[in-house]
Amino acid sequence: MFKEVLKEFKEFAVKGNVIDMAVGIIIGGAFSPIVSSLVNDIIMPPIGFVMGNVDFSNLYLPVNPTGQHYATLAEAQKAGLVTINYGVFINTLISFLIVAFSVFILVKFINKLKADKKEETCEKVVATTKECPFCCSTINIKAKKCPYCGSELPQ
Repeated sequence: MFKEVLKEFKEFAVKGNVIDMAVGIIIGGAFSPIVSSLVNDIIMPPIGFVMGNVDFSNLYLPVNPTGQHYATLAEAQKAGLVTINYGVFINTLISFLIVAFSVFILVKFINKLKADKKEETCEKVVATTKECPFCCSTINIKAKKCPYCGSELPQ
C-alpha cells in the first residue's frame, strides 16, 4: 500500500502542473515585495499628499483611548495602546488589488495564447476529419465506409 501511495505521489509531483505551480509561487513571493514597495513608496505618498499630508501607514483608531495622542502608530503601540490599524489595511488592500489585477492580465494573456493554439489545432483536425451522417462519429475524411456503424458514406 505504501508503495502505491509513493508511486501516486511521484506521478503527481513530476507532472508539469505541479512544477508550474511551484514556479508561480516562487515568482509570486518575489513579486510581493515589489508590489508592497510600489504601494508604500510610489502610490500612497502622492495620495496622502493630495489628502493633506496623510501617512496612511499611521492611520489608526484607539480601542482603549487613554486621552493621549500619539503621532505614529508605532508610538501608540509602544505605549500599550490597542489599535485598529485601518491605514495599514488600506495599504494592504491596494497591494492586493494591484497583485490581483496583474494576475488577471497575465491569465488573460496566457488564455489568449492558448486560444490561438487551439484554433490552429482545430483547423488541422477539421481538415482531416468529417462526421458520419448516420451515427455522427468523427471519421477520417477519406473514409468511404463508417468504421463505427458500417454505413456506406456519400462521396
